[in-house]
Amino acid sequence: MGIYLNPGNENFRRDTSMEIYVDKTMMIEKMNNFIDRGNNYVCISRPRRFGKTMAGNMLSSYYSKGCDSKELFLRYKIAQTDAFESKLNRYNVIKIDVNSEYQNTRNRDDLIDILSTAIIKEMQEQFPDVNLNIEDSLAMNLLKAYTKTGETFIIIMDEYDVLVREQVSKTLFDRYLSFLNGLFKSDTVRPAISLAYLTGILPVVRDRIQSKLNNFEEYTILDAGVLAEYVGFTSEEVIDLCSKYDVDYEECKRWYNGYSQHGYEIYNPRSVIKAIDTKRFGNYWSQTSTYQAIADRLEQNFEGTKDSVIQMISGQSVDVKVTTYMNTMTDFSSSDDLLTYLIHIGYLAYDLDDGTCHIPNKEIRDEWISAIAHNNEYRATDRIIKASRQLLEDTIAGDGEAVARSLDASHIHVSSNRSYNNEDVLQSAIYLSYIYALNQYTVVKEMTSGKGFADMVFIPLAPDTPAMIIELKRNSSTKTALDQIKNKTYFDSLEHYSGNLLFVGINYDETDKTHSCKIERFVKQ
Repeated sequence: MGIYLNPGNENFRRDTSMEIYVDKTMMIEKMNNFIDRGNNYVCISRPRRFGKTMAGNMLSSYYSKGCDSKELFLRYKIAQTDAFESKLNRYNVIKIDVNSEYQNTRNRDDLIDILSTAIIKEMQEQFPDVNLNIEDSLAMNLLKAYTKTGETFIIIMDEYDVLVREQVSKTLFDRYLSFLNGLFKSDTVRPAISLAYLTGILPVVRDRIQSKLNNFEEYTILDAGVLAEYVGFTSEEVIDLCSKYDVDYEECKRWYNGYSQHGYEIYNPRSVIKAIDTKRFGNYWSQTSTYQAIADRLEQNFEGTKDSVIQMISGQSVDVKVTTYMNTMTDFSSSDDLLTYLIHIGYLAYDLDDGTCHIPNKEIRDEWISAIAHNNEYRATDRIIKASRQLLEDTIAGDGEAVARSLDASHIHVSSNRSYNNEDVLQSAIYLSYIYALNQYTVVKEMTSGKGFADMVFIPLAPDTPAMIIELKRNSSTKTALDQIKNKTYFDSLEHYSGNLLFVGINYDETDKTHSCKIERFVKQ
């Protein structure tokens, strides 16, 4: 058992000994399908705290010859498969945490030489009959060991992109490129590698690094393909956890859901675990990567960025072209690049089917609100958001004029001249005006209810808070809007709710571009 070559299984043992552990071992079955095949170089990217390191620990424990992990895996799903023992602890694993090596090396320019030497020395102990030499590259020594013994290697690199994300010297960067080139570009060395598994936050960089890693199969937060259910926790897994630990699943969903991959709803693992552990919902993931990550990018202020941000905060999805981003921390040239980067680091969610992005959940929305509060370009948005608490109080008090004034302001803010009369824009104006209400309500747009669809329904999270049904009309009247709520019995959608209901009728006059509002109170028995 070595530090790098054929490590033990203690890290995975500790991961599984935590009180809350979600069984992701069926990922092993997926990875087995890559081994010793033409597509056996795999790069997986996803945001921080989405389980990259734990997955690497799991794979290392399963494949490494440096330990006996059968007993450790027997309680998990992979042990129930027919091929469970076929590859268990049968490979020479080289496991590298690039971030740890980078942070703990004094002379960072020599990092690659120091790391390669340490791995080769462990190989010399493992293969005493092979003429290995620390003066040769790691790739050459792998080839020597394979040629002499026929044994192959699995390379697991965690945080492979840290030297791209950090401001490293040109010397270190060039040595890293040479290291990657030697390991992964040579057809001569490739037979010695049964599997290469790289993880990071960013996909493969599309300049000098791409030429070294363009033979990797990529699975990203944009499209995780066959590995989609292993990006984070699925809704099924979160439902099971909430049931087991007596946590409100709907509230957990409101806080941490919003990412999706190939039919799977994906949750942030760290946040879900912290919420279950503390029995409190809060901003846990962002504690490791604050709103400053958003604020820094907003400072670049590319054309179209501000409009897109306001639309997303207002509950809309926006189009994004994800193919132009170079996957670096510096080469941003458009709003699309900026949004794509924020998708990769988890501050936006991407819809692969329609090519749009959106703010995924309450936890992340709170970070966006904090970010724009520190940016002068978003002063008007910040004022509307800060006024939304008072607006909710005015609505509950029945002050229709206050609602109308707020919508006049927010409607102008979320629209352009061409889109001003668009009904979706009007909905967004309402969503933005009532953004504080998202702390106390679940908001459902176009909710099936009674004899039709209610435009917006605010379902309270606390028992003493009134529910609200909002109906929108254009060039009509508030009376018509209220009559529609009553005549089509939109309140039937709240069959499990009893208490005060607020019927909010809103009319928008396209001629003078103003709103009117009337509010009625209804007690549901």
